Amino acid sequence: MTLRTRLRDLALGARFSVAGGRSGRLRTLLTATGVGFGVALLLLASSLPNMLFQREVRESVRAVDGSGRVDAPRPDSFLHLGRTTIYRDDVVSGLLLRPEGDRPAVPPGAAAFPARGEMLVSPALRELLDSPEGALLKERLPYRIGGTIGPEGLIGPAELRYVAHVGFLTTDNYDGRGVRYGWSVPEEPMNAFLILLVVVACVVLLLPVLVFIATAVRFGGEQRDRRLAALRLVGADTAMIRRIAAGESLAGSLLGLLVGLGLFAAARRFAGAFTIWDVNAYPADVVPMTALAALALVAVPVSSVVVTLVAMRGVVVEPLGVVRTSTPRRRRLWWRLLLLAAGAALLVPLTGDVQVTEASIDTVGVAAGTTLALIGLTTLLPWLVEAGVKRLHAGPVAWQLAVRRLQLSSGTAARAVSGIVVAATGAIALQMLFQAMENDFTQVTGQDVSRAELVVGVDAASAGAALRTIERFERTEGVRDVFGIVESHVWRPGPLKKGEGYAPMSSLRVGDCASLAEFATLPSCKDGDVFVLLAHGAQGSPDDSFVTRAARPGAAVALRDPHPHPHPSEPKRAGDGPPPQWRIPAGARLVDSRPDPTGMYQYGVLATPSAIDVTRLDRPDAQAMVRLDPAVPDAADHVRNTAEEIDPTSWVRTLAETERDAAFGSVRTGILVGSTLTMLLVAASLLVATLEQLRDRRRLLSSLVAFGTRRSTLGWSVLWQTAVPIAVGLVLSVVGGTGLGVVLLGMGGQQVQDWWAFLPVVGIGLGLIAAVTLLSMPVLWRLMRADGLRTE
Repeated sequence: MTLRTRLRDLALGARFSVAGGRSGRLRTLLTATGVGFGVALLLLASSLPNMLFQREVRESVRAVDGSGRVDAPRPDSFLHLGRTTIYRDDVVSGLLLRPEGDRPAVPPGAAAFPARGEMLVSPALRELLDSPEGALLKERLPYRIGGTIGPEGLIGPAELRYVAHVGFLTTDNYDGRGVRYGWSVPEEPMNAFLILLVVVACVVLLLPVLVFIATAVRFGGEQRDRRLAALRLVGADTAMIRRIAAGESLAGSLLGLLVGLGLFAAARRFAGAFTIWDVNAYPADVVPMTALAALALVAVPVSSVVVTLVAMRGVVVEPLGVVRTSTPRRRRLWWRLLLLAAGAALLVPLTGDVQVTEASIDTVGVAAGTTLALIGLTTLLPWLVEAGVKRLHAGPVAWQLAVRRLQLSSGTAARAVSGIVVAATGAIALQMLFQAMENDFTQVTGQDVSRAELVVGVDAASAGAALRTIERFERTEGVRDVFGIVESHVWRPGPLKKGEGYAPMSSLRVGDCASLAEFATLPSCKDGDVFVLLAHGAQGSPDDSFVTRAARPGAAVALRDPHPHPHPSEPKRAGDGPPPQWRIPAGARLVDSRPDPTGMYQYGVLATPSAIDVTRLDRPDAQAMVRLDPAVPDAADHVRNTAEEIDPTSWVRTLAETERDAAFGSVRTGILVGSTLTMLLVAASLLVATLEQLRDRRRLLSSLVAFGTRRSTLGWSVLWQTAVPIAVGLVLSVVGGTGLGVVLLGMGGQQVQDWWAFLPVVGIGLGLIAAVTLLSMPVLWRLMRADGLRTE
């Protein structure tokens, strides 16, 4: 047989796909839609690495270059201070600048350096500030809007960011001095646990897409086989029939490629309008990896032909009908279990092979083993559905209709939910991995949110200003309690001893008894008391002798450094003379440090207000530990606004009991984004497959209604037809996902943290049953009309 003959048969099949009447065109459209969704998701998935990489590039490009030190002002130098604040759970990043010459470098994304008192804002921040929802934030950013930050200065179109020109930056409150932007930090390699998580996630997220594509190219298979039987009647042989069927599938898949490219182009065009798990990207950043994109574009049409030829092997097309319409032969179990055994044979030997201190794993072995295990579970589903529905009989009419349909065509129903099995199995395994690894990548901070939720620090100009700062926070809306202290230092007076480069120093905190009790275990306290706080070396704090060298009961201490070492660029302060001194009362008690609300052990001198004249303190700071009133909306934002109003360089720290590793957080975000897209595809695939089955049965449905069957009965039958295969699939997913999770955890010597990790996945599956049934009802009602009895 010549190549020309084969191509002619393929072309004939392609012609049937678009010129085979309304049913043929609808089948091709369904196939193209299903393949298109899969291709679009594959392209989006292959774009995710570049999206995350470009975010890092944008972050490094806009950062002030810190590779070179600039000690003195220059015409092109500027002082800078990074500012990050939280507004209603959204992060608002900022950069404060003060030029030191007439030629400062223009920030990335800006057309010109902003004028003094002006700020450049991102489009998203401008929109927020112009809306009623941004009123509180507008109070926190008291600068005129002088322009917009372009894409070069943003990591994403939805980022909330500003760059402001201020006049209050000095070498006392800045982050540094710069002359240019753009620098990078060498990336630390991922450890083996994170690599394992990424590899498993890639398999779990992409395999359902491939399963869906393989299912989509078989849409309308029963009608196609009846048409092929007619071709056999006019003289076509079996080989020709298979080539024509392959041509039909090839045409649908090629059209699906075009649909997928169109969907990807549309998704890319509107990428900036959507934010999934805090990931937002510019269209220019949504670029697929070349190798993965080429593989997807080639694999889809090839797999469509292969799947069709494999499917045709189980069908005997004769001139007078198709053998598929009779009871199918019993499915074989052995080769399905062989796939599972092959996956286990690759994964089990890797037990204990992954160490957190390493930076590499057997990527191929893990990926291949996971893939085989998931494919084995997927192929096991049709056998389980067939074996299960054979034992289902008595019940209501709707139940019997559904069961009989499943008994006649269980393979079609199993294929429709095979994507759910893969996605659910992988999701359960990933959830178990997440829970076990989270302990390794999440550390307990020791912070006590029951004692304080926010900690605020302000550099006060004087002790009076520090006290007024604490009072301001006490009067702030939404504040329930404030524990405030005035913080400074004390030094040992007199000349330096031999070998000493600095005078011994310790911290000094002045506050009421309730505030001091946040730092120490006090036996008793009244105004006028003084305590010497000892941490006994806890958390790396200095030993007690370090404190008592400078401060001990009855000792005189200096309230300013008697031997200052000013920076050459700092001017000598006017009026500097002998430092003022204060004597610690002889009755001052030694007390033990306790973790403060931030979880730290402090040390030094604690004094109540009447024990010392705070106006004599040198460069005091105000620190407030704030408890919020949960009944007041935006209480935390009111506190941040107060801090910004008092001092734009103040800091506000939100306390949390745990802290997650940044690399683990990035991997987790990427997997959550992919999981969301995959579950959307699974839901779409199940809906399309259900609609395709309803379309194939429209004449039967119309006949049943014509003979008096209630429409509600048919609606319930559709529900049972969807529910039974999904229920079997979810049971299989729970068993398979738990087993796969245990094996993967064994690679890193991890233990299962929660055996009930499958419950959320089961809940999603049940939700899919309800959603697909509801969405298919309008189509079902239309197909049950009498005109469905007509034929072409």
